[in-house]
Amino acid sequence: MVTLSEKILGAKAGTYVDRQVDRAFCHDGTGIQAKLVFDRIGSPKLADPASIYVIYDHISPANNSQTAELQAELRDFSHKNGVNFMDIGSGICHQVMAEGLVHPGEVVIGADSHSCTLGALGAFATGVGASDMAGIWISGETWLRIPDSIGIHLSDVLPAGVEWKDLALSYVSLLGMDGATYAALEFVGEAAQSVPMEGRLTLCNMAVEAGAKTGLFYADQETARYLALYHAPVDTQVPENPSYVRECFISLLDLEPVCAVPHRVDTVEPVTKLAGTPVDQIFIGTCTNGRFEDLKRAAEILKGHRVSVRTIVVPASEGDYLKAIRTGVAADLIQAGCVMGPPGCGPCLGAHMGVLGEGEVGLSTANRNFKNRMGVGASYYLCSPSTAAASALSGEIADPREVI
Repeated sequence: MVTLSEKILGAKAGTYVDRQVDRAFCHDGTGIQAKLVFDRIGSPKLADPASIYVIYDHISPANNSQTAELQAELRDFSHKNGVNFMDIGSGICHQVMAEGLVHPGEVVIGADSHSCTLGALGAFATGVGASDMAGIWISGETWLRIPDSIGIHLSDVLPAGVEWKDLALSYVSLLGMDGATYAALEFVGEAAQSVPMEGRLTLCNMAVEAGAKTGLFYADQETARYLALYHAPVDTQVPENPSYVRECFISLLDLEPVCAVPHRVDTVEPVTKLAGTPVDQIFIGTCTNGRFEDLKRAAEILKGHRVSVRTIVVPASEGDYLKAIRTGVAADLIQAGCVMGPPGCGPCLGAHMGVLGEGEVGLSTANRNFKNRMGVGASYYLCSPSTAAASALSGEIADPREVI
């Protein structure tokens, strides 16, 4: 009668534990903040440099001299202390960590709210602030309250033209932006094992948008297949009759392409209702949907055509970018008129590489569409890569089922 969170953390829901952290990571934004806290404490010795990762992704490369100076400071700190350092162009921290660095059963803490992404690998992964990250650097541990768990039961198969992002937006709409506050979402049911790893990463990435502490899949044969690509070991996990505080049952056959409309992630409408809405810019990327499989789906729609609105594509990692180049996916996107940026977060956080102007409307595969996030006075819809690509052809929100 234990949930996956309870099994990994070794205690029942509602109890507090001090737990060793197997992997701790931060990015250029939160890393410099953690360093400031670390310095105020007196710059003690790091508990386990080998378990610490610093990954430049948020403003990568730097957008001005001030950012460059802060990045230089954190870069120097990383080298002096012997932590794992990934410089500009490596990719988004969550995707970089997913590429063989995180294993089932581990406790993984990231200084970013979307660290829950890595629950896709059967790890307990969650985000903390910079102060907590500095504490982990020093002690190698963190404290946690074991979350209650919500079971998301999946059945059937996705219809053509519908993607895992559509499921992600749909379950956030079902739960609401605070409907899973401090709970762990466990994706289970007959269809859960058929979800490919890129889909699992998308689904767990969006867990925090419903207020969840994390999202998790049980490690299974798909996990083993994926981690074998990185020569990483896998111990599979089997549900042990878990007890959930709430259960949601979703038939994949009932899903259709959807968008989250400005300015809430849980305000979701069918694409058929929004079709014809003009957009000024389309962005395909982020830790939600910047993986090779996402780029490939977009390229399959755009190949042989030209986009009619500016379209920015940013791969989630160097590995995703290289695979897109090797397979011709990158060439198809560029020849269709897309602008490709270096691996990283791109314009998602509104700092560079495609920020919108006041009054402009964007369509994005990101995970957040909060007011002013990607441009002051701008509006953003959220969607799947296929919906984004289909919409790029017309410059209006479009149903991908009409072009696949």
